[in-house]
Parts: sequence; structure tokens; C-alpha cells
Amino acid sequence: MTSKKYLLFALVAVTILFLAACSSNKEPAAVAIKAAEDAFSAAKSEAEKFVPDQAKSVEDTIKVAKASFEKGKFDDALNMATAAQEKVKAMNAAVAARKENLAKNWAEISGGVPEMLEAIKSRLDVLKASKRLPKSLDKARLEEAEMLYEVASMMWDEAKKTFSGGNPADVIPLATAAKEDAVKAMKILDMQAPEAATKG
Repeated sequence: MTSKKYLLFALVAVTILFLAACSSNKEPAAVAIKAAEDAFSAAKSEAEKFVPDQAKSVEDTIKVAKASFEKGKFDDALNMATAAQEKVKAMNAAVAARKENLAKNWAEISGGVPEMLEAIKSRLDVLKASKRLPKSLDKARLEEAEMLYEVASMMWDEAKKTFSGGNPADVIPLATAAKEDAVKAMKILDMQAPEAATKG
């Protein structure tokens, strides 16, 4: 009987120690989860635009940490919350790199486009005001150049709005399309396109 009482006492003691060990991480886990949530909240908007997969991974990790906390698994919650914080750091670094790359690509692709469009418009105005077209240009070709100019202008305006709005997936294709149509229009009008615009 004494042996059974001793065994029962030992089991109770072990249980108490186990629960105490688990609960000792309750507050650190709560703090870590809050820190991860705050860090992610501050970066979420840009991250979803530039690195959506990483943003989703962070969000899922935080959800797992919170679920573990609700179940009383404070050690697991702390580990997952800590992992989420590390993922936020990596995500922020990836966003910064993507933004830098976008700015570089934007500068390269958009180089000279406003000047090209202005030059094309001036040339078109002169040709339309003239009574006779150059031998190398007929009415159909002139209309084609006008159409290309209009499309390029619209695409360029949209590219600028998209760049300002921070939508990286759409910026480069729009700017590239505007540049290519502007170059085509200049060739039709026997104009020299900037060297940078004809690359890529």
C-alpha cells in the first residue's frame, strides 16, 4: 500500500513538474507570437506584392504558432513563433532586393521613352500639317505610325501608374510594350530611335 502511495505521489510530482515546465514557456511564447504578428503586419502589404509566396509562408507559420498556443503546447508555439520572426526577416530582405531590381529594370527599360513619344508627336504634327508626304511614307504607313504612337502613349501612362502603385508584376511588361511600339513608330517615320531603346 505504501509502495502504491509512493508511486502515485511520484506520478503526481512528475506531472506537476511537466506542467510547470510547459507553462514556463507560456509567456515567452505569447510575446514571441505578438512580435511575429507585429513584424509581419508592418511588412505584409509590400510583401504580398513582391514576394507573395514568402508572405503566405510567414502567415501560415504564425497561424500554426497560435494554434499550438491555444492547445497549451507552449514549447511548440514558441518555436514556431521564433521561426516566423526569422521568416519575416528573410521576407523583408527579399522585398528590398526585389524593389532594387525593379527600380534598376525600370530605369533601363523606360530610358528615353518620354522623349521618344514627344519626338514622335512632333513629327506626326508636322507630317499631318504638310500638304505632301515624303516619298518613303504613304497615308497607310502614316496612320500605322499614329496608331503605334497612341498605343505606346497609353501603355506608357499605364506603366507609370502601375510603377507608382507598386505592382511589380505588371510594370516591366507595360513599359517594354510602350518602348517597342514607340521604336516601331519611329522606324516608320524614318526617325532615329535612341540606342538604349533598341536594346533588349
